[in-house]
Amino acid sequence: MISQPIFLVGPMGAGKSTIGKLLAAQLGLPFADSDKVIEDRSGADIPWIFDVEGEAGFRRRESAVLHDLCGGESQVVATGGGIVLMPENRALLKNHGFVVYLRASLDQLVERTSKNSNRPLLQVADPRAKLQEILLQREPFYDEVADLVCDTDDCTPKQAAQMVVDRLTAISSG
Repeated sequence: MISQPIFLVGPMGAGKSTIGKLLAAQLGLPFADSDKVIEDRSGADIPWIFDVEGEAGFRRRESAVLHDLCGGESQVVATGGGIVLMPENRALLKNHGFVVYLRASLDQLVERTSKNSNRPLLQVADPRAKLQEILLQREPFYDEVADLVCDTDDCTPKQAAQMVVDRLTAISSG
């Protein structure tokens, strides 16, 4: 179907990791989560990296991992929500894979992230306002790199994965 990596982009809470695992299983492809790769390589979790190295240090690690994941192997890759912030990352995504933007409304993102304390950028007094700020900043970049946009608001992760498969099938047969 697609002979290059399929990168899932979108804000935290869009479902990249959950949908990515289901999508990989449906397509019979390996799955990688860039945040998990960073944690495995560094021996530390994302909040610790943010605490010690700051967001800039984390973004450097994220870019290095993305570069390695662009190696050409067909796989499904869930990326971190901020991977699109650096122009070189957007170029890598566009030139070395098929990019699916998993889009969700602010209300859905707030609901989906409210129970997870493992999100350093949301450890603020008003997580909703922070999510809105993040969306305003990043949405143009998600749109810029996307080969395909899928709205995930009104569907389960399984339905979202099937929607991506159906659209990929239509693209590759069209």
